Amino acid sequence: MTERRKAFASSGGRPPAGKRSDAYDPGCTRCPRLAEFLAETHETYPDYFARPVPSFGVAAPRILFVGLAPGMHGANRTGRPFTGDYAGILLYETLYELGLATRSESIAADDGLKLQNARIANAVKCVPPGNKPLPGEIRTCNAYLQVELRQLASVKVVLALGRVAHDAVLIAYGLKRSQFPFGHGAEHALSETKHLVDSYHCSRYNTSTKVLTEPMFKKVVARACELAGL
Repeated sequence: MTERRKAFASSGGRPPAGKRSDAYDPGCTRCPRLAEFLAETHETYPDYFARPVPSFGVAAPRILFVGLAPGMHGANRTGRPFTGDYAGILLYETLYELGLATRSESIAADDGLKLQNARIANAVKCVPPGNKPLPGEIRTCNAYLQVELRQLASVKVVLALGRVAHDAVLIAYGLKRSQFPFGHGAEHALSETKHLVDSYHCSRYNTSTKVLTEPMFKKVVARACELAGL
């Protein structure tokens, strides 16, 4: 570990050696490349959150949204998933229309927005260079998602935003990807009471190229609400 990463980890309140937890850890440095990138980002943008981004929402949600990773100038800046970047525009607008959020815009972590019956997590909690986490980083960070899914017994629907999130959810549940192929609008019964629903990620690229349109996305989220009994 470089001196930069050592200083960064210690300032984040990392648990002492021998007491490592798979609950949210704001000082996690398990992925060397991501830890180094976060440290560099913190130096470049000292006002940014620039740490592993915690999940956001109610403690006992009916729906859990799982995204890819924090955006450099979005969640990595604000400290809240899909907040302050383009991808959050369609997401929070949709959540508000369906009664899952108290506001239609997510600007900052202290803007007063609250979720209702919903929670948002990411497959990877640290912003990756080029928005592309490596397979090993996804597997390492999956320990946090596994713990969260175990704790959220109330969840009826997990809505995966993109293939990476879809695969991360299956890994967390110990399920084979071959048995649950990703596809926009696909519904997978994980048990009698729990479903995995897929959507293309609401990224700027997908929406600008019409890979994902507003009606497509809102239809999937509305269906997730129906499956969740909302």
